[in-house]
Amino acid sequence: MEKEQVGVKTPEFVSIQFQLAGLGSRMAAYMLDWLILGVMNVIIIIIPLILLIDGNPFYDDITSIVMAILIIALFVLNWGYFIFMEFYFGGKTIGKRVLGIRVIQDNGHSLTLLSSFIRNFMRIVDSLPAGYLTGLLMIFFHPKHKRVGDLVAGTMVVHERKAKRLGKLTPVEKEIQRRGLSKHDILVEEFSVRALNAQDWNLVRTYSSRLLQLPMEERHDLTKQVAEILFPKIGWDTKGKSTRELEDSLLVLYLNMKDEWEFEV
Repeated sequence: MEKEQVGVKTPEFVSIQFQLAGLGSRMAAYMLDWLILGVMNVIIIIIPLILLIDGNPFYDDITSIVMAILIIALFVLNWGYFIFMEFYFGGKTIGKRVLGIRVIQDNGHSLTLLSSFIRNFMRIVDSLPAGYLTGLLMIFFHPKHKRVGDLVAGTMVVHERKAKRLGKLTPVEKEIQRRGLSKHDILVEEFSVRALNAQDWNLVRTYSSRLLQLPMEERHDLTKQVAEILFPKIGWDTKGKSTRELEDSLLVLYLNMKDEWEFEV
């Protein structure tokens, strides 16, 4: 079951093959996440209890306040962990990242905040009648290994796609290496990169492959045009930047998007 494939055609008419994550990898990730949550819960509980030890001079004054904060903190942590992690980290909680799986929408796009909220809210149903039984049975028997939350939210869990391994560096990769650039040179938030789609990736890839082939004047014009299209989508400003700075930024963006979009199919 772990090797089942599903084909997705994105709204940009790009066909992508994903390897579905089965019951084994999903449960291992889920257990790891709850182990992490368990540790965090214990920490959150122990600290207030220390403050509430009888004999503390402020015991009477802080008891009700601390208990209220404790209840709220535990609620936010246990309900917000999966929603926050999946939305802000590309469909991956810590457990999913370790197991190499992620949540995506049925159309191949990254998870939205609404779909993350829905699929995690529906854990209430998946947990019935006890021990996450409904969710386990759904994942095992559904052809796309979907639990109830996935069906309602329109999501699925897949294995991370493997980047293409190239025997030789391409001209643009040699140029990136010559400039001493890396994907970490400019802060690119993962959720910002997820705002870009397959068309944006094709634009970045085409720009990067043609960059060194163009005469200098055309190269400068193309750089400005591409930057003006892409940078507003990820909150970058083009004002006051030289053409070389724009080029470097686009090449760094290429490196970041390559991890997401260039893969073996």
